[in-house]
Amino acid sequence: MQSQKKTTLAEQADRHVLYQKSVQEPEAEIELMNEKYLELRGRKPVSLREDFCGTAYLSVAWCLADPAHTAVGVDLCHETLEWGRRNNLQPVAGRIGKRLTLIEGDVLDSDSRKCDITCAFNFSYNIFKTREQLLGYFRAARNNLNDEGVLFLDIYGGTEAIDTVEEEREVDDDSFTYVWDQAKYNPITGEMLCHIHFNFPDGSRIERAFTYDWRLWSIPEVIELLREAGFSDTRVYWEEFQDSDDDDEYLEGTGNYRAVTEIENQESWVSYIAAIV
Repeated sequence: MQSQKKTTLAEQADRHVLYQKSVQEPEAEIELMNEKYLELRGRKPVSLREDFCGTAYLSVAWCLADPAHTAVGVDLCHETLEWGRRNNLQPVAGRIGKRLTLIEGDVLDSDSRKCDITCAFNFSYNIFKTREQLLGYFRAARNNLNDEGVLFLDIYGGTEAIDTVEEEREVDDDSFTYVWDQAKYNPITGEMLCHIHFNFPDGSRIERAFTYDWRLWSIPEVIELLREAGFSDTRVYWEEFQDSDDDDEYLEGTGNYRAVTEIENQESWVSYIAAIV
């Protein structure tokens, strides 16, 4: 009698669940946006627009964080939005009600609903490879904000940001390994090709669970385009570090971000930019 082939952990896994566990930290991002918006505007934000929202994980968390919060999530991918509706929104629909609207559409389109905050996280705006394209997005983002609006972006860089390298990180009590693969970088155009893979303890792997064909934008390039798009001012928030207990002089992030105008470069960093209407 022929035995059935055993299903691997990779075959059983859901790539969106893995992504949310390994990449996204909605509670930390909501805390940062609330804190910095209060500093900039003197009041708490209420309404959020999440561009490139994907599974709307952040938008759902935003609405759950405060019964006064409303959110609009925008993404072009039907499959990803529907996954988010089923797995993130429907289980808590009774608590959120009509406070969250998901739109299958283009982030370049204008919306009559003006929000306190628009965010474009997970470096999603890197999909725009020319100044004209990114400027067009920033103009649309500004248009979708109210008179006290703030646009929040995350951005990454450092001396290793343009290397072809794979970095691994154990996730979820070592139940799987997240692999960030910077496969290609073109110094002439700034374009890069990156992948996310997931490895499992049984030796199986989800190869190229997600692929990103980007341009790696720098902080000064982004700030110049934000000003050109009509934003009145910008802030760059850099994570504070503390010495690790290890002997390798590794600096450990505290999760606290402060506004800076000058900073020493690092091998790898992730920072936030706030653009003020």
